[in-house]
Amino acid sequence: MSPPPPRPTIGGRHSLTAKQAALTLVIALLLSVIAGGIELASDARTMRQEVQSQTRHMLDLVQGTAAEAAFQLNPELAAQVADGLVDGEHVARVVIRDDFERIMAARGQAGEAAAGRLTRALFGDSLHYHRPLTYQLDRSGPADTVGEIELTLSLDSLGQAFIDRSLLIVSLGVLKALAIAALVVAAFHLVITRPLLRVHAAIAASDPQRPGQWPKPQLKGHGNDELGHLVESLDGLLKAFQHGLDQRDRFHQISTRDGLTGIANRRRFDSFLADSWQRAQRSRTPLSVILIDIDNFKDFNDHYGHVSGDDTLRAVASALTDTVTRATDLVARYGGEEFVCVLPETDLEGARRVAGRIREAILALGIPHARSAGRDRVTASLGVASAMPGEDGMTCEQLLESADRQLYHAKRQGRDRIASSHLE
Repeated sequence: MSPPPPRPTIGGRHSLTAKQAALTLVIALLLSVIAGGIELASDARTMRQEVQSQTRHMLDLVQGTAAEAAFQLNPELAAQVADGLVDGEHVARVVIRDDFERIMAARGQAGEAAAGRLTRALFGDSLHYHRPLTYQLDRSGPADTVGEIELTLSLDSLGQAFIDRSLLIVSLGVLKALAIAALVVAAFHLVITRPLLRVHAAIAASDPQRPGQWPKPQLKGHGNDELGHLVESLDGLLKAFQHGLDQRDRFHQISTRDGLTGIANRRRFDSFLADSWQRAQRSRTPLSVILIDIDNFKDFNDHYGHVSGDDTLRAVASALTDTVTRATDLVARYGGEEFVCVLPETDLEGARRVAGRIREAILALGIPHARSAGRDRVTASLGVASAMPGEDGMTCEQLLESADRQLYHAKRQGRDRIASSHLE
């Protein structure tokens, strides 16, 4: 029987946990990208509203002071207001004019640096602010326009602020995705992968010759779910397979064992002799065959009955197996009252010694035989033949025929004896 194939190992990037972790990470990252895109779009709208609100609030704070500077035509005060606004966040340029549109104070850069399309699309319409400056001389009278304040925001500064906020949002999204993926992988491993690995380990630990006796795992919490059903299905499958192996072994035993004596039958002998002949040819070693025939067995059956005859056949078979004990040899029932022994790696002299022990063992049974032509107990005649397989023209059939001829000679010479020859 050939050895079972090596069992596959589980580990590295081919493991179920690794594959599930990779898949979960990819899905989590894709979801984080989608969610991040939605969050970035929402944050861009929020940032636009915040910038507009903050800018209007700054203008509200300085409007009174700037109006007073315009009304009094006080450039120093106007410069202070402009300096304070330019120091504010994202402000690129501030211009304060009087009611004659003369510039009283101007701070910042007149031009705008180049910016990306995305930044310009997000904030391009939120850069310029114009606020009229009004001054009320009489609390009961109307307010007069005394000038104008113009404020321009820095597109580069807004873009950089948006990038910084976007990176923070993306980083937090990736961290959340990784945390979710780790939790999913850990939960998947505890609930599914680890029980599956226990099932795999139990299958790997089972004996291929006895699969029905596998160490069935007990999975707590999975008695009625798919994993529990999987274990039960595997258990049923392995037991059914075990039943098939048992049936195969029984059928094999029936097909190769003699039903009466329990030793090998003629079919087993034929295949064993052919295999032994081929092995002897390869190894250039001798092969011997002994044919045994119980003397006057028909007369024994007629006198003592078939039940006693069957008992005698079983006793002779037992004596043969007790005598021929090498694991490489074979004892078989050849047919009727005839038995045969195949002795690999045994020459003619060795086979004759074995035949002598067999003859003595049968005599030692002391089974009475009133119709025996010679002794008053059961005896046997033995034909021994030996050959060196591999010589020109020789076959295992010729070896068997030679042993049969020697058995015939032993009977012709008076039975209860051994005749032998070497096949040339």
